[in-house]
Amino acid sequence: MLNLAHQHQDAGIYRPKNPQTSGYFRCVQDHFEQLQMHWQDRYEPRYGFWRPYVTDVIYRYLGCGDLHFGFARVKCQQCGHKYLLAYSCKRRHFCPSCHQKRVVEFGEWLCAEVLKQVPHRQWVFSLPKRLRIYFMYNRKLLAKLSRCAWKVLGTYLKQSVPFDDAVAGAAIAVHTFGDFQQYNPHLHLIATDGCFTRHGTFTKGPAPEPKDLQELFRYEVLKMLKAEGKINDAVIENMLTWRHSGFNVYCGPTIWPNNDQGLEDLARYIIRACFSAERMTYLPAKDTLDGQAKVIYRSKDARTSKTFEALDWLAQLVTHIPNKSEHMVRYYGYYSNKSRGMRKKAGMDDQVPALVESAVV
Repeated sequence: MLNLAHQHQDAGIYRPKNPQTSGYFRCVQDHFEQLQMHWQDRYEPRYGFWRPYVTDVIYRYLGCGDLHFGFARVKCQQCGHKYLLAYSCKRRHFCPSCHQKRVVEFGEWLCAEVLKQVPHRQWVFSLPKRLRIYFMYNRKLLAKLSRCAWKVLGTYLKQSVPFDDAVAGAAIAVHTFGDFQQYNPHLHLIATDGCFTRHGTFTKGPAPEPKDLQELFRYEVLKMLKAEGKINDAVIENMLTWRHSGFNVYCGPTIWPNNDQGLEDLARYIIRACFSAERMTYLPAKDTLDGQAKVIYRSKDARTSKTFEALDWLAQLVTHIPNKSEHMVRYYGYYSNKSRGMRKKAGMDDQVPALVESAVV
């Protein structure tokens, strides 16, 4: 039993989750068994083998917030008031409630424990459609894709400052989704806008040129996929002749240390869910003219929408579920787990670096 202090004026009235009333829950409940049954014939050629872990995620979600699947009894030590708190499923990119809680907690943790009081920028590295399928069929390649981006960006930032011992830092989040949930693996990065040095200073680099990184990123990705046996020299030679390579690198404006809210919002953004339950409308089979259940999904700006068969929409959605224990955020350079651990052991992780401007132009 959990004991809580009496804080009615702060906490308000507890209102348990009721996901069963949402259109998203009803869509999953109505079609997940049919999806698993027809996956091999209908969806395996497009999305790959059915992953057993997906079955566990769906069952856990259907029991999320349901007292029948377990609960904690919460009691106030002062007034004796009690209530039952249903267990949550904690499934990523599938349970809207649990993922949103993760987003909020991650934003607070990243800004408090990892990122330092120095300028940062958002970077986005994306791939051509020709190569995306390899990452769908082999999710381990997503980790290698992160390393390709860091190799390019880490070297670029180090060369932007005049110190041999300079090191940048970055948190790299993998996204596998694009507009309307189609499979689109790309990377969102929060990277330092400059480099740290051994002397406890941080040197801000000059304004970056994202186009300078596109060709380097293309080279690293093609080299990696060739080493993994996914493409050969003929494919690489063909892609090098394209007028538009399909590789793209975006860089956002500087986020200065005094903009705590902006940095936390960006931290939340880079691990946002692959879909929004508020932007979908579920139409059961009995409510459609052709007798086929539908999902209408609206764009973020609400200007456009797309209609899917409910089974097709659900099949597309489950491709974004990470495998069990799969890391979707990785840390590099000054923000790597090793570097942070060494600084904490030496009692140096709480030091605030002095900010200096780079002389490089």
